[in-house]
Amino acid sequence: MTKTEGTKTTAPYGTWRSPLTADDLLRGALGLAFPSANAGSIYWMESRPAEGGRCVIVRRRPDGRIEDCLPAPFNARSRVHEYGGACYTVAAGWLYFVNFSDQRIYALELETDADADADADTDADTDADAAGTAIPQPLTPADGRRWADLVADPVRPRLLAVGEEDTDGEPRNFIAAISLEGTPGAATVTEVAAGHDFFAAPRLSPDGANLSWLSWDHPAMPWDGTTLWCASLDAAGQPGEPRAVAGGNDEAIFQPEWLPDGRLVFVTDRSGWWNLAALTPGGLENLLPMNADFGLPLWQFGMRTWTAWKDRIACTWHEADGDRLGLLDLRSNGLERVPLPYTQLNGLVIDGASLLCVAAAPDRFPELVRIDPASGRCEVLRSSSELALESGAIAVPEALDFAAGSQAAGSKAAGSQVAGRSEIAYGYFYRPAHPSLSGPADERPPLLVMSHGGPTAATAAVLNLKVQFWTSRGFAVLDVNYRGSTGYGRAYRDRLKGGWGVVDVEDCIAGARYLVERGEVDPERLAIRGSSAGGYTTLAALTFHDLFRAGASLYGVGDLEALARDTHKFESRYLDSLIGPWPQAAEVYRQRSPIHHVEQLQCPVIFLQGLEDRIVPPSQAETMVAALEAKGLPVAYVAFEGEQHGFRQAANIRRALEAELYFYGRIFGFTPADAIEPVLIRNLESGD
Repeated sequence: MTKTEGTKTTAPYGTWRSPLTADDLLRGALGLAFPSANAGSIYWMESRPAEGGRCVIVRRRPDGRIEDCLPAPFNARSRVHEYGGACYTVAAGWLYFVNFSDQRIYALELETDADADADADTDADTDADAAGTAIPQPLTPADGRRWADLVADPVRPRLLAVGEEDTDGEPRNFIAAISLEGTPGAATVTEVAAGHDFFAAPRLSPDGANLSWLSWDHPAMPWDGTTLWCASLDAAGQPGEPRAVAGGNDEAIFQPEWLPDGRLVFVTDRSGWWNLAALTPGGLENLLPMNADFGLPLWQFGMRTWTAWKDRIACTWHEADGDRLGLLDLRSNGLERVPLPYTQLNGLVIDGASLLCVAAAPDRFPELVRIDPASGRCEVLRSSSELALESGAIAVPEALDFAAGSQAAGSKAAGSQVAGRSEIAYGYFYRPAHPSLSGPADERPPLLVMSHGGPTAATAAVLNLKVQFWTSRGFAVLDVNYRGSTGYGRAYRDRLKGGWGVVDVEDCIAGARYLVERGEVDPERLAIRGSSAGGYTTLAALTFHDLFRAGASLYGVGDLEALARDTHKFESRYLDSLIGPWPQAAEVYRQRSPIHHVEQLQCPVIFLQGLEDRIVPPSQAETMVAALEAKGLPVAYVAFEGEQHGFRQAANIRRALEAELYFYGRIFGFTPADAIEPVLIRNLESGD
């Protein structure tokens, strides 16, 4: 039932016909990442749902022409650590990249501007978006090894890369030099660093005489403790005895890079915050002491927050309402802020006198931008979406902080809380937004609480269509940066140690209660959703607490013991710090695993799962679904062939969103305006 009041028509929340369809989320949508610049051209990586999630290296020539460098079916994506990253580099007119299907490094000679001009003269019908006819050729042998974090040697004809190979036990990681001379497909591979569980960031000094890199060992994750190494290289490029210059078990180093003058700069959390530091003859110098994080959790290779720019360092850091850009004077250590209309800045690199990064804001989709630091002027080179939304259709987030902790949350499970006083947690609140519809005056909207993955990660206040999908249909959304999230210093990040499944859940519950107390949302229609680690937070909240009335787990964890036994190497000891050493703390794992406490779960759940997921195997969801079905609770399970950890194919992304909306409609008693293929919900009614 709808009626018109003033300039808007009122309609029950959840039933709004949104101007944003599920197809709009995918039409032309691109993932933009890893910008770089070389010889006047700009390069970046695009992930394309419309092409089954294929990742393409794209080039923008100096004259502004944009073209794909990789012909189909080549797919630039690394599986080192499963999350990959930094899977390409450009040097001396060649593009080198890791191809997803076989994980070999390929080489592609790039067409020069002169070649392109000649082609244009002889063929006026040439497609400006096509790269050329060259086909990438394999560089590394077909030996099963995987590669990431590619770096070109400025002195020698070779690449440096992080390698990973399967063994009888867990995979072995190392840093290797890969010759660019010799027979294609049979490049000589020489190890230059080994002996630790993990490696990252091989970086050469400008003169090619020194090599630095990061390493860490089980059970640490790279945001817990890493060691920064340096070694001198001989004439053949082999390192001498490496020496540890920073880091350790309780200090996390991020993005080591060499300045043009030969100094080694990096980000360290030695002070309790991820601050910029330099290695000097006198020791470690904190270049810019601030209670702010200039670093990020190293989930992928090649993540960047700073770059050398002229005689300064251009750097980004996180504040309560978003990321900031500044110029650090290396002589005075003074910081000049550069005002920008963005709240998220990723992948900062230099492009001559300008800077490049992928930027986003509450009213802007992620876009590749070129920034003039002197004026703050931004030029958009590529947008992740061409979708045009009316301003009234965009829900703008309100940054929240609220009391969190065990007393704010409450629990059904004895002993599930951790001791401690109530603290502060953070989040972004989005009210329902529609250009022509509003909710009835006597009705409050349903609330969807989102818990980010990781769990060592963070959410940001940017235009996210997967949030706007819900708000434009009449849902309120709370996106929570629970204790353990990054961007708020090491102490806040470490709050999750020993408390996963407890403090994150408490903060999601506390945020929902805070909004109920403010009169913003309907206390009888509270739902929680999350993917990966956020899926575990969702299931724990539904099992051990009774606030939420429904939930959605996207490739989430129900059995922590199974995760500890079955997950991949990179995260195989992650739970040691989040929960406790395995198997010594097996009882704690069982206490916090929703699968062992299904009798306490009293509300409906939908599970969405990729069938080729190696990080959280499908058995996790399937075991939980079977238990809920046997108990008689409404439960839905939607599985996707060909999907791994996260959905990349356009049809599957659309189906997942629509299935979740359909599920909430059935559970909360409203009919979505969208035409949705029904989802089988077991135990919802007789005959299911």
